[in-house]
Amino acid sequence: QTLRGQGLISHNLANVNTVGFRKDLADFRSMPVFSDDPALPKTEDMPAHPMSPYAIGKLTGEYYCSVFYQLYGLPAMSLRYFNVYGPRQDPNSEYAAVIPRFITTLLKGEQPTIYGDGEQSRDFTYVEDIVQANILALESSRGFGETMNVASGDRVSLNELFARLRVLTGSDQSPVYAPARAGDVKHSRADISKAREMLGYEPRISFAEGMDRTASWFRKQMETAGG
Repeated sequence: QTLRGQGLISHNLANVNTVGFRKDLADFRSMPVFSDDPALPKTEDMPAHPMSPYAIGKLTGEYYCSVFYQLYGLPAMSLRYFNVYGPRQDPNSEYAAVIPRFITTLLKGEQPTIYGDGEQSRDFTYVEDIVQANILALESSRGFGETMNVASGDRVSLNELFARLRVLTGSDQSPVYAPARAGDVKHSRADISKAREMLGYEPRISFAEGMDRTASWFRKQMETAGG
């Protein structure tokens, strides 16, 4: 269902634009199309070896955008988001990211679970930088038919992330380590030079600032709900 849904959405959006609306289409994607290739940073031209049906669906959308541009001139591009985080993420969602789960668990005085040894690393990207990239893409006259990474261009291990959030939440809890999950990529860090060149994208929010903003938001939400 995941593969079918993602592919149909991209196809239908592109088809509607081709038939008569001629509106620029930016296809927003996340980064799991990459395999567990140890090479870093991840560039857009690296071979895609998706490790899950979810990742296949993401890649399908990119192909639709590229093909519709090549065949019909549809001004479409794809953006690959890397590990987006920030206020308002749902920690209870089936697809919840690690950061809101860690924060809410620590604020409750509970132990979060880390799958694997915690040394796996991610290129965490604050939502405000994602919004910036989206606006640049929609206003751009360049990059049609292309796929571009949108990220911070840096990486942080889950152990480092946990240590940071432990301080920000004032928690004394330690993580529970569980077996690594099948299909998880060990390390990710994006090369964002293409988005810089074509869109003028530049990440503005540091990891420290983004973590502080996000933890503060979740703390206020929990205090409001409890008060």
